[in-house]
Amino acid sequence: MTSGRDALRTAGLVVGAGSLVLAAADPAWAQAAEGIREYGNFPVIGSRAAVWIAAQVHLMFAAFVLGVPMFAVVTEAIGIFGKDARYDRLSKEFTRLLLIAYSATALWGATLTFLLITLYPRFMSHLTGIFETSIWVYVGLFFVESATLYIYYYGWERWKEGRAKIFHWSLGILLNVWGTAVLFIADSWLSYMMSPPAEVTADTAPAQVQFWSAFANATWMPINIHRLIANVVFGGSIVAAYAAYRFLAARSEDERRHYDWMGYVGNFIAIGALIVLPFAGYWLGREIYEYNQAMGITMMGGFMSWLWIIQAFLIGVLFLAGNYYLWVGMGRIPGAERFTPYTKWMLLVLIIGVIVWATPHTMIANREELAAMGGTHHPFLGVLGVMSAKNTAVNLMILTTFLSFLLYRRANKRPAVSWSRQGTIVQGGVLGLAAAVVIFYGIYGYFVTAIVRIGFSVYQVLTVLAAMVVVLAVDLFMLRGAESRGAIRWGRMPPRSQYTLIILAVTFTWLMGLMGFARSGIRQHWHIWEVMRDTSQWAATPALGYAGVVISACVLIFLAIVSFVFWIGGLIEKPALARATSEAVGLSPQPAGD
Repeated sequence: MTSGRDALRTAGLVVGAGSLVLAAADPAWAQAAEGIREYGNFPVIGSRAAVWIAAQVHLMFAAFVLGVPMFAVVTEAIGIFGKDARYDRLSKEFTRLLLIAYSATALWGATLTFLLITLYPRFMSHLTGIFETSIWVYVGLFFVESATLYIYYYGWERWKEGRAKIFHWSLGILLNVWGTAVLFIADSWLSYMMSPPAEVTADTAPAQVQFWSAFANATWMPINIHRLIANVVFGGSIVAAYAAYRFLAARSEDERRHYDWMGYVGNFIAIGALIVLPFAGYWLGREIYEYNQAMGITMMGGFMSWLWIIQAFLIGVLFLAGNYYLWVGMGRIPGAERFTPYTKWMLLVLIIGVIVWATPHTMIANREELAAMGGTHHPFLGVLGVMSAKNTAVNLMILTTFLSFLLYRRANKRPAVSWSRQGTIVQGGVLGLAAAVVIFYGIYGYFVTAIVRIGFSVYQVLTVLAAMVVVLAVDLFMLRGAESRGAIRWGRMPPRSQYTLIILAVTFTWLMGLMGFARSGIRQHWHIWEVMRDTSQWAATPALGYAGVVISACVLIFLAIVSFVFWIGGLIEKPALARATSEAVGLSPQPAGD
């Protein structure tokens, strides 16, 4: 199966999905799809690349418009129940970006739909024959979601006080419900291509396939959870990049203070979700292995194994850049200097973790180098190239990033409770114990069989999650009523901190395209795994170099359009309005705390 088919075939039944049902309902069209023509042809770049690019760019925008409402409604809730108008204004600004990006999502979705109909008619006939009902529901939800979005945004000022504000917030919750339902429906089409029910074969007619068994297939829920978290990460990073752009272009201290704070919130959401994202990835990978070991081996042990080395470097950039932004941000927080000596040790853990995670198991080497190593595996590095080492490395990186957030959170606070010292010792003990458990199972994994070793990753994940929950719970009680060591000096950030936010957004975007290719490419020469074979001239899975070029083109197209969206956003909100907002919400020259 060719590249990008994650993006390629499924997410594609997006904005114009209704037209697919109409086309499938036409017997003449269905007959043509089954008997006359299987594939169309796109000039110059070919059908695969055309659909790949359209689908991937659409998915990037879709992730943004699904992720942004999630934390927009959370920040609005903080503003309502915490009586902090800053968060309400921030939520509205998030939604303004969403409103602009919505049109781009629809345009690319419609483009993708028409490409799929004209270039892959037989495939679309099969898919619409099974999922016709869900496509109609999808179209209905899309209209409902659109209407809810416009009412939510344009009713902001009308319903801004008292019970009316709660009603407005409930519209935001509904917007997220519709968006999540749309995501889950589209994911059923995607996951069916990768893990169709066992009873479906190449000879099974679409009308004979049970709808629910195809809809709720083996990988449907893992992909739902993974993409849901990934959308939050992606949306937060794009919002943070927008804030960085506005910060760098700001001409007043008021604007810089406002967009510095906005960038912090966006980055906090993105990195916070990133911490739990690998756990969802583990679950998805395990389900793929359980569904079909050959597919799992292709993903992790075949030529795509090198794709995961690229992924490791990209995620390493995310962890390093995310922590760096927090450490630089401590410079604007009074009292944070007491934590500065610890950052070099956290950096050391992160660097070692990235090195281990990016170490391949099998080295690319010539005959002389293989002879010198004594085989395909390096005598030392080969030990670091297996999952025991990599799972250990990433879990320690997650704990380190969580510790950075913890230090940032308490930087300008002085606990008022009498047991603060004992609480800090308990927190340190819990984190230390979690690290010890992770290292123990990482080492023990070398002495057991592969199937047992895979199970150890579950213990490591549960340990890290439990540690973070316990430590955060203690911190919440410990800092209740805490004294302030001084106000956070918003806007006092060097330009390099804002470039870091932009780097994070670019890296997230590239990583999203890369993982879409990885998840789709494991189907190899199948449109639908072992059900519908790809017999086109583009059937072979493309080389990593070609995939990298196409993914990079998708990233450049997306970022170019997003830059235009940022520019439009700047036209909508004039500097004077930003200044009035800053003064209204309390981001005055000496704001009161975080």
